[in-house]
Amino acid sequence: MVWKSRRESERRNTTGVEESLDELAELASSAGAEIVERLVQTRQAPEAATLIGAGKVEELAAAVKGAGADVVIFDRDLTPTQQRNLEKSVPAKIIDRTQLILDIFASRARTREGRLQVELAQLNYALPRLTGHGVEMSRLGGGIGTRGPGETQLETDRRRIAKRIQKIEKDLEGVRGGRALHRQRRSAVPLATMALAGYTNAGKSTLFNRLTRAGVLVDARMFATLDPTVRPLILPSRRRVLVSDTVGFISNLPTTVVKAFRATLEEVKEAALILHVVDASAPAAQEHTAHVLKVLEEIGAAAIPQVLVMNKLDRVDAADVSALERRLWAGAGAPEGSRAVGVSALNGAGIPQLLETVDLVLPLDPVVRTTLRLSAGNGSAMALLHEYGRVLTTEYTGEECIVEAEIPQSLERCFSRFTKRD
Repeated sequence: MVWKSRRESERRNTTGVEESLDELAELASSAGAEIVERLVQTRQAPEAATLIGAGKVEELAAAVKGAGADVVIFDRDLTPTQQRNLEKSVPAKIIDRTQLILDIFASRARTREGRLQVELAQLNYALPRLTGHGVEMSRLGGGIGTRGPGETQLETDRRRIAKRIQKIEKDLEGVRGGRALHRQRRSAVPLATMALAGYTNAGKSTLFNRLTRAGVLVDARMFATLDPTVRPLILPSRRRVLVSDTVGFISNLPTTVVKAFRATLEEVKEAALILHVVDASAPAAQEHTAHVLKVLEEIGAAAIPQVLVMNKLDRVDAADVSALERRLWAGAGAPEGSRAVGVSALNGAGIPQLLETVDLVLPLDPVVRTTLRLSAGNGSAMALLHEYGRVLTTEYTGEECIVEAEIPQSLERCFSRFTKRD
């Protein structure tokens, strides 16, 4: 739908009505739906009762009957009243953009954290949309002081949902604390963390697998990856870093989803570098880039250095990568210190240049050669050396173990008390 008001007109001119409908169609296909027809309406303002007005409701009902459709998806959020009124007049299930996204999220979540986040978003969405039948569904009280209409079924459902929301929020706070603990442990052994961020279906998981060989699910459907994954990566300078793959962004991402996925998005906030992945072959690539920058600003990650990874260059005809970079940054503005690299995560083109760029942008933590004198029973220290460095020689002398290794300078500082002195 298109409103003629200036504010909405400006927004629609940015994304385009057709692009928005194409995105909605892709979302619907990702949820398993088959698109049979599209309808677009232009109005001065939304109609309070049905959003689209009585005449358009009749047209929609006729289109549903003619096509044999069983679901109607609106590219806008519907109020509870609008949704109920539409379902009374249209012989099909009525859902809006938010409900569709939540349905996709529910089918994609695999871990306990992901399922909790999705359930919380769904409950927050459903709470104001509960309907009941008033007094006829009341449970009459018994005994002195309890006669008369009791608690309605609607009130009971609301109370149960509110309690469940509180329980999930408490569980997610535990998840958040667990993530904070993991980050604290990682910081004990200073390792830079990179986060992959970008519009959904930009190829983040394919790039993640190309960089780390992690075997993360790769799917052309939107929001194929919800649960974040962290894997190590060795840079050309032999520095070891951690790479995190996160949930994709999308225009008009529901606020309930943003709030629910706060624990996941904190992985982006805590990163030393963001690999901003954009599908360079997408017609709306410039708008996608601007939207991701906006979301990063909203979650407090705008100041983190970025590398714009222009992915899917195998589908782009333009040979001038610099011109493509200028087009993607246009209107949004490149964050200070940002760089751009063109790659194809599918065939590996540009990956060496990307790694070299990451090496230049990340805070320097050079690899140094050192000799350490450890206790023969200090297994944890030996494990750290093998995990984050390269052990060259090991020599046992009585109760001591003398190790020569190449390790990050930051790790050497942690082992300063073990440094061998002649």
